[in-house]
Amino acid sequence: MLSKSSSRRGFTLVELLVVIAIIGVLVGLLLPAVQAAREAARRMSCSNNFKQLGLAMHNYHSAYNGVPIHGVGTDLGTSGNWWTAYSNQNYWRLSALVGMTPFMEQQALWEQISNPNAERTDGNASATIGVPGNPWPPMGPTPENIQYKPWSTELPTLRCPSDPGVGLPGLGRTNYAMSMGDSSWWTMNGVLRPADPSQASTSAQNSRASNRGFFVIHSQTKFRDVLDGLSNTIAMAEIATDLGDADNRTRGKVHSSGQSAEAMIRDNPRLCIEDATPMIDPTRPQFWVNSGLESEIKGRGLRWADTQNAQSNVHIILPPNSPLCVPHDSNGQSLMTASSRHQGGVHVLMGDGAVKFITSSIEAGNQNSPMVLLYGNAANLNQPGAKSPYGLWGALGSRASREVIDGEF
Repeated sequence: MLSKSSSRRGFTLVELLVVIAIIGVLVGLLLPAVQAAREAARRMSCSNNFKQLGLAMHNYHSAYNGVPIHGVGTDLGTSGNWWTAYSNQNYWRLSALVGMTPFMEQQALWEQISNPNAERTDGNASATIGVPGNPWPPMGPTPENIQYKPWSTELPTLRCPSDPGVGLPGLGRTNYAMSMGDSSWWTMNGVLRPADPSQASTSAQNSRASNRGFFVIHSQTKFRDVLDGLSNTIAMAEIATDLGDADNRTRGKVHSSGQSAEAMIRDNPRLCIEDATPMIDPTRPQFWVNSGLESEIKGRGLRWADTQNAQSNVHIILPPNSPLCVPHDSNGQSLMTASSRHQGGVHVLMGDGAVKFITSSIEAGNQNSPMVLLYGNAANLNQPGAKSPYGLWGALGSRASREVIDGEF
């Protein structure tokens, strides 16, 4: 006679398969929730980084009665260009983030930057720059120099956890860029051209008309200059860094009209979206047709210390996560958009230090409208001092157009 214990039977194969199927369904239901929770945590961390940058900017203003200059540094007095590499100077190429370093708990890095130092990334003691007797100059070389350690330092405060970009050709990446306002026409020229003093008056006039953002290259903004109100003006915006995948938000594609496209972009910011020769892959609208891209070193956000367009500038014209628009080179009069790896929008830092999440569907006016410039006119609604042509989004980008913003955004 069988004992009671020996008469127990195990699970049948069908029962095991049913249990496995139930577990699989539960995992399938829970996994998206877990992933959503992780992204929510990353997004919160990204927002907190922006808050730290806002505090750094305000503390800098308290100390120096102005925000850090975007496009500042050393100049040996020789003629040159902002896009050229130098080892013995940085030729006004440093971003506002460099000036913020002591105010975001990076005092040691600031000491390295502001003093001569002889360290090199490769440790090569026989090199001509970066060794005792011939050290790097105070404030360093131009920011693409991989041998200068501070420029290749990755700062956690400047990285959004949702962005997976790592490694070369990036040095120290940044996901946070300075707002240049609602016109890209005079961005890289700034308020002056160090290479050509005879053009100082022309640059100043064009800059006053077109450089309407919180930051102006080679010029210091004071809070009193923000006539629209600090709480109504974007100081910085989020950018996704380039992954080398032809994403049209993170790498420029050279326009077929070359340098002539500068004026075409100025007169129609949607040029690269609407171009007769398709630039955007119709089967994958977030990517370019993969030819004619700018070089890898000009990908978005690859050098935190660099004031060049692709690295640390953003224009408040096309809505967040729109394609970039580049003529012959991103160092020309290019349109740089806000972007992120979050779903549906980007973080922005307002002038008062508040962090907002702006959706990609924000009202952005007539995106075919010409940008405001010195010789604009009332017929085109782009005369100097005009309100932004680009709706609520553009109004948030201009600092002194006396535009009233009603309600929350």
